[in-house]
Amino acid sequence: MTALDGIKGGKFIVVGRVGMDLSPTDRAQTEHATDMFVAMGGSSANIAAGLVKLGLNADLVTCVSDDAVGRYCLNQLDAYGVGRAHVRTIQGEERTSLAVYETRVEDHQSVIYRNNAADFQMSVEDVEAVDYTQFTALITAGTVFASDPSRTAAFRAFDLAKKAGLPIIFDVDYRPYSWPSAEVAADVLSRAGALSDVIVGNDEEFGFMAGGMDKGRAKARELSQTSAAIVVYKMGQHGAVTYTATDEIPTGIYPAEAVKPTGAGDSFMAGFMAALAENRDLKTAILRGSACASIVVAKPGCAPAMPDTAQLDAFLTDHPGPTAGPTQ
Repeated sequence: MTALDGIKGGKFIVVGRVGMDLSPTDRAQTEHATDMFVAMGGSSANIAAGLVKLGLNADLVTCVSDDAVGRYCLNQLDAYGVGRAHVRTIQGEERTSLAVYETRVEDHQSVIYRNNAADFQMSVEDVEAVDYTQFTALITAGTVFASDPSRTAAFRAFDLAKKAGLPIIFDVDYRPYSWPSAEVAADVLSRAGALSDVIVGNDEEFGFMAGGMDKGRAKARELSQTSAAIVVYKMGQHGAVTYTATDEIPTGIYPAEAVKPTGAGDSFMAGFMAALAENRDLKTAILRGSACASIVVAKPGCAPAMPDTAQLDAFLTDHPGPTAGPTQ
């Protein structure tokens, strides 16, 4: 099965965390907040919710704590239609992740509580319990590799997915606060990237993996020539360059009035995968992912802001169009 064949199958097993997000309402600073908006969060859960909203199937593999926050996350997965047969509730001192972030761009503050995170307790046994033949592609984000036993389990999931013929889709998603050191992160994320069929990351993440910002783009191009079928090198407001073995495709962004800087990458991944699953060409798929990112940053919340197909199509119809892509 090629990477595109698996994506077109539309049945995704998503490995990684689910959490609770809290956001002060009325764009208030957290320290002055009197009211909070609550929503499901966590990059992998957000991606899964976005996929389901766009008409695909997604199941999550992770762990949550046996408390009210963990149960909230389970209820939210049900509400979004994300499969949770492989979400294990654990006992002990570990806790489900909690993020407090502001619905504001200027002087934006985010506080992430991931001390002793429950999702890092995902085990080899958890991923071995998955029947990968029931899915057509695996997606994960880099945070899953930041600590053991989750790291070892994620690499085991890669191995099992590959043996079942599933392509690996990897969002680098480097979060320094989750890792013991930058050196460990660079090594582990590079190993994960080398095993992946589709890699999505920004210029800083590829530069980090390559050992220098000036080497990031070359690293992305190299991966497309040696191991990955598709590599998306995102450059923020400047757009993206997508590499394959034979093509180099620059694309722009859809300017939007952002109310927060969070959730764009998760929504991009969901929109990109959904467009490829619909058999759209690569450039169109990237642009639809970019449109999803613009929709999400213009609304409160992450998972709640993910568009469905009708909302995405309406945005594309009404928007004047993307900016020009980056130059060589």
